[in-house]
Amino acid sequence: MNEWQLTEDQKMMRDLARQIAQEKVKPVRAELDEKGEFPAEIMKVLAESDLFAVFVPEQYGGLGGGCFELCLITEELSKVCPAVAVSYAASALGAYPILLFGSEEQKKKYLPQIASGEKLAAFGLTEPNAGSDAGALQTTAEKDGDSYILNGNKIFITNGGVAEIYSILAMTDKSKGARGASVFIVEKGTEGFDFGKKEDKLGIRASVTRELVFENCRVPAENVIRKEGMGFIVAMKTFDSSRPGIGAQAVGTAQGALDEAVDYARQRIQFGQPISSFQAVRHMIADMATKIEAARSLVYKAASAVDSGMKDVSKLSAMAKLFASDVAMEVTTDAVQIFGGYGYMKEYPAEKFMRDAKITQIYEGTNQIQRDVIGLEVIKESTKKKIK
Repeated sequence: MNEWQLTEDQKMMRDLARQIAQEKVKPVRAELDEKGEFPAEIMKVLAESDLFAVFVPEQYGGLGGGCFELCLITEELSKVCPAVAVSYAASALGAYPILLFGSEEQKKKYLPQIASGEKLAAFGLTEPNAGSDAGALQTTAEKDGDSYILNGNKIFITNGGVAEIYSILAMTDKSKGARGASVFIVEKGTEGFDFGKKEDKLGIRASVTRELVFENCRVPAENVIRKEGMGFIVAMKTFDSSRPGIGAQAVGTAQGALDEAVDYARQRIQFGQPISSFQAVRHMIADMATKIEAARSLVYKAASAVDSGMKDVSKLSAMAKLFASDVAMEVTTDAVQIFGGYGYMKEYPAEKFMRDAKITQIYEGTNQIQRDVIGLEVIKESTKKKIK
C-alpha cells in the first residue's frame, strides 16, 4: 500500500489499529457475527488505546487529528471485521454535529467523553418514512419553556442502545419542510427516551442496529445544536465529513477479502498446481487489487479535503463513498468466487465480507442518492464555468 506520506503519528495509529484487529478482533469475529453480539470488550481496548480520540481536537481531550486519521483506523479494523469497524466509526458520526456546529459549552461537555471512549455516540435521522428524503421527518420537537418535547421514532440507528450520546433530528416547524428541522443532543437515560427492537441483519451483525423511541421526551433548550432550523444543514455537512469513513470501511472490507482470497488461491491445488497459477484467477486478482487501490486513493483524497477545510466537499465525499462501496461489493463477490464452494461456507471469511460489504452501498445515503448529489454538483460547476 502506498504510504501516502503518512506522518509518524499516523503510521503509529494505523499500526496500532492493525495490531488490535489481528490480536483482539480476528479470533472472535466469527463468533460475534454468529451471535450478533456487540463487541463491547473490543470497544474498551480501542478506548484504552486512545483511538476514539484521533478525530477530536486537543482542547477537548482528543489527539488533534481528523477525518483522515479516522479513515486509517476504520480501514484497518474493516480488513478483519467491518462490524467492529462501524461500531467504532459510528461514534464519530454521532459526534460530528457537535464537533462541527456545537457551542463551546456543548463541545466541552460531550467531546471529552467521546474522545476517551467512555461514552459512545450515535446519529439519528432515519425514520420509517424518512431516510433519503430527510425533509419527510415525522419526529417532532415542540418548545415548552426552556425545554423541547420530542415525540417520534428513529429506525436503523447504528449503536442504538449502546451509545450514551445521541444527535437527533426532529422537526421544530413542519410548515418549513427541511428548513424546519433541528438537531438535539439527547442523552441515554433521559425520561421518555427508550429503545425498540434490535435488528437481525444480513451483515455487520456484531454492530447494534436499533430503533429509538421518543415519547414526551423533555430535552433542555441548551441541547439544540447551533439553532432552530439548522438541522438539515447540520445533517448534510455531517455526511460530507463522515462519508469518507464509509469509503474507508468499504476499502478495508475489500482489502480484507482480497487478502483472504490470495492466501487461499496460493494454497488451493487443482490440476496439480495452485489456482493462483491460472491466468483466469490472476486476472481477477489484478482487477480486484487495482480497483481497491483506486478506491483508497479517492477516499484518502476526500478525507484530506475534509481536513483541509475545503469549502465544498459534497461531491468528493459522495464520490469516495459511492466508488469505494461499489468496489467493495464487487471485490467481495469475486473473493467468494475464488474460494469456490468453500466461499459459500461460514467456515471461511469470504461470505462474511460479502455480507458486510452490502451495507456500505446503502447507509449514509444510498449510492443512488450519491450519484444524484454528484451529478447535480457536476452540472452546477459546469454552469458556473460558462457564466464566467
